[in-house]
Amino acid sequence: MKILKLSSKEMQKLCERYYTNKRHIEEKVRKIIDDVRNEGDKAVIKYTKRFDKVKLAPKDLKVSANEINGSFQNIDTAFIASLKSIIENIQRYYKKEIPKSWKIRYDNGAELGEVFRSIETVGIYVPAGTVPLVSSVYMSVVPARIAGVKKIVIATPPNKLGNVDPHILAVANLLKVDEIYKIGGAQAISALAFGTKTVSKVDKIVGPGNEYVTEAKRQVFGFVDIDMLAGPSEVVILANQFSDKNYVTQDLLAQAEHFKGLAVLVTTSKKFAKIMKNEDIKGYIVLARNIDQAVEVINRIAPEHLEILIKSPNRILKKIQNAGAIFIGPYSPVCIGDYVAGPSHILPTGGTARFFSGLGARSFLKSIHTISYSKKALENEKAAIEKMTKIEGLDKHLESFKARFK
Repeated sequence: MKILKLSSKEMQKLCERYYTNKRHIEEKVRKIIDDVRNEGDKAVIKYTKRFDKVKLAPKDLKVSANEINGSFQNIDTAFIASLKSIIENIQRYYKKEIPKSWKIRYDNGAELGEVFRSIETVGIYVPAGTVPLVSSVYMSVVPARIAGVKKIVIATPPNKLGNVDPHILAVANLLKVDEIYKIGGAQAISALAFGTKTVSKVDKIVGPGNEYVTEAKRQVFGFVDIDMLAGPSEVVILANQFSDKNYVTQDLLAQAEHFKGLAVLVTTSKKFAKIMKNEDIKGYIVLARNIDQAVEVINRIAPEHLEILIKSPNRILKKIQNAGAIFIGPYSPVCIGDYVAGPSHILPTGGTARFFSGLGARSFLKSIHTISYSKKALENEKAAIEKMTKIEGLDKHLESFKARFK
């Protein structure tokens, strides 16, 4: 591992590693999006053949009921049993997250409030290029269902035989996903955003993906909502000489297992930093003067995953401002959050934990303001309305107000 000095350019680059747009990717993705938007299924089929090396007919883009039913013959029954337990964990967690509508009533007759409504249609992207991310299915579908989303569809790239991984199909079926499409890459994002003859148009697109998928989500944002712009997976581990070295080593190695994964150790111990420096791990060590500086470094990095492996971890928890998910104590490795704990593993990366949150039930809700005034309450605002409409030069707004008193 490489030790970074706090004042070095490498440290600055680490803290400013947020998603950056690459011009050649931006242009390629824009062409794909425009083609799919204009040509629909024809363009989807063209790009599926080019990138996934499989030729599909329009009728093949949507996974059939026979394919879904057949998927259960190709998976271990023990997988289904463990899956049910995992789903219960996720449901239990997100049921606590749903906000309640509220109202404030004033003596003059005004009543203000906020109600929550679920987004009606959601598209979930499930990567399957190098390995099928089966866990991303339940980590996104379950909170959407808890939020009350009426229609959920999945887009996932086919393999060379034109099939979708049976585990993805089985999980999607158990969670009652409405439609599954054999489409990957930017073409899938465009099809979900604008719709085709085969693919349903959605209101929001969520899920991880490669840089082409991420750039496509960036470009369609505004036509649809998205969850976040996610990049390579990452972990920061706060540890010292009292931490279990093997835990730290294995957790850093687990993160480095991801393609372009980022693994960082933040420590206040020179001795521990020297020991870990000799480990054959692709990652960085940041040596802080004290725990306060260590926390400052963590907040600057704003990691996707943060593990706190020092003694009395809860004493610094309140000081952490920026992290996608925090794993507290020696028996809470990131892998438990990746697969079974409950909170979604779809989390902000690249320092965007400064302003993005992890995917959850709230991600599939929208807030609607409610305003109800009595005549008396409205009349009390006469002076303010007259003043503001005069400043902004909006005479008809004032006339709309006065009409209530003629």
